[in-house]
Amino acid sequence: MEAQAVHVPDNEQYRELKRFIDANRGVPGPLIQVLHRAQKIFGYLPLEVQHFVARELSVPLSKVFGVVTFYNFFRLDPIGDHIVNMCLGTACHVKGASEIIRALEKELGVKVGGTTADRFYTLSTARCFGACGLAPVLMLDDEVYGRLNPQKAIQILRDMKARAREAAAAETKEEK
Repeated sequence: MEAQAVHVPDNEQYRELKRFIDANRGVPGPLIQVLHRAQKIFGYLPLEVQHFVARELSVPLSKVFGVVTFYNFFRLDPIGDHIVNMCLGTACHVKGASEIIRALEKELGVKVGGTTADRFYTLSTARCFGACGLAPVLMLDDEVYGRLNPQKAIQILRDMKARAREAAAAETKEEK
């Protein structure tokens, strides 16, 4: 892994990350903070970003990769524009969350942790949203939807996609 040369482009995203790294050089152990900022800038941490961070912090790529793969909040793959997060807490599980997950996987064509080919949705799970009285619960971005069944969950996603298509069509129409 260390021996490969990876091309790192010179663009505003990398310049922004470099400024952040330079501003945090005096901070003890800045790697996790730098990786958080890199993920915020790029949306995920592809290998070329990891190379850049390793080079700029003068740490081995293996250390950067180890941190990225150890912590579950770092992503190696791009995420969708919208995060579909299904609660798997006890109340949600008992009320059918697993059935909803299977239906969503089929509808989206991805497994939990995956992102749709059009990068519109990323499907994930969480242990509890603290909305047990609404079980089973799904969060779509920051919006909570409760008392779901597979059909309702799928309809929520279809409705959001339809609204996005309508907004894009309206925007295209305004440009003309």
